[in-house]
This record gives sequence, structure tokens and C-alpha cells, in this order.
Amino acid sequence: MTDSGAIDLSGVEFEDLVAEMIRRCGDSPDREGMAKTPERVAKAMSFLTKGYGETPEEVVGGAIFPEAHESMVLVKDIELYSMCEHHLLPFFGKAHVAYIPNGSVMGLSKVARLVEVFARRFQVQERLTEQIAQAVLEVSEARGVAVVIEAHHLCMMMRGVQKQNSKTLTSAMRGDFVEDRSLRDEFMWMVSSTHRALG
Repeated sequence: MTDSGAIDLSGVEFEDLVAEMIRRCGDSPDREGMAKTPERVAKAMSFLTKGYGETPEEVVGGAIFPEAHESMVLVKDIELYSMCEHHLLPFFGKAHVAYIPNGSVMGLSKVARLVEVFARRFQVQERLTEQIAQAVLEVSEARGVAVVIEAHHLCMMMRGVQKQNSKTLTSAMRGDFVEDRSLRDEFMWMVSSTHRALG
């Protein structure tokens, strides 16, 4: 027991906590099909929350390059998978990230990596959207940033209201995208437009 009266579980192995959860849900972690489940869950959760051990600056590294390009750069349809902090159930979808360069551009893959830094944490979609926008702004020193995320939430689909076809959209704007309506309109048009597959 701690001073607050809570039970101190900090010394208990993660696998043992998962085994106890399985027991409390009515099954046995010792039966053949689940014998290694606690170990697998521990590894899976470590991967799904690896964003806690990463920073935007680390994942971008030196991939900021001097470039005179002054128009919008949009990386569209970035797949994302995250965990809802309310029920620890997945939500998944796509992020669309745009920025207006200010004398330099960021490696395109680094935009997707910035999404991953914050998606691989316990999240709510609203905060995730804002964190991505702020990180892109700070790391790239862009004149403006816009982010839209569209996602399906299993906490709505497989429990609670059980609405399988619902989708949640969130947006975050910074700099020029806040001040220039025509720029926002261009971004939203590019995000919502469909294109034929290349090749």
C-alpha cells in the first residue's frame, strides 16, 4: 500500500498484470492457447506506445533542407493507428498534413514520422491533431501548418453506441492557414479531392 492507500504494483511484471487481467475477464492465462499471451501483449503495448520515448526533433533529425519553395506542401492519406485513452481501444484512419515552407522543406517521410510520434501514445483524436500541427510548426519553422485527421474509433464501433459507420474528423490550423481563408479552402479542397491511382 502507498501513503494514499493505493496498492503499489510498480514492482509487478507487466506479463503478470496481463495474466491477472485475463483471469478477471473469466479465462485462464495458463491454457494452451493463451500461455504466451501475456508476453505478446507486453511486447505489443511496448510498440503501440513507443511514442512516449520519441521526440519530434529526434525523428526529424537533420532532414530539413534549404529550399525556396513557397507554396503548400501536402502529405495526404498518412495511415495512423492509435489507442483511445478512455478505453484503451484502437482508433485508426488517415492524417493529412500541410505546411507553407519558410526557406526550407522537411523530408517527406519525416512528416509521417511526426504523426507516428504522437499516434503511438494513449490519445484522444482532438489532442493528437493539435500536437501534430504544433510539432510540424516548431520543427520546420513553417509559415503555416494545417492538419486534418479522419478516424474510426473502436470504442464507438464495438461497444457503447456500436455505430460501425461513424467517422470522426478533426482539424488544427497554425499561422498562414488561420489568417488566409483562400489557403484554408485550397487545403480542404486538396484533402477532399480524389485522384486516380498512379501507374
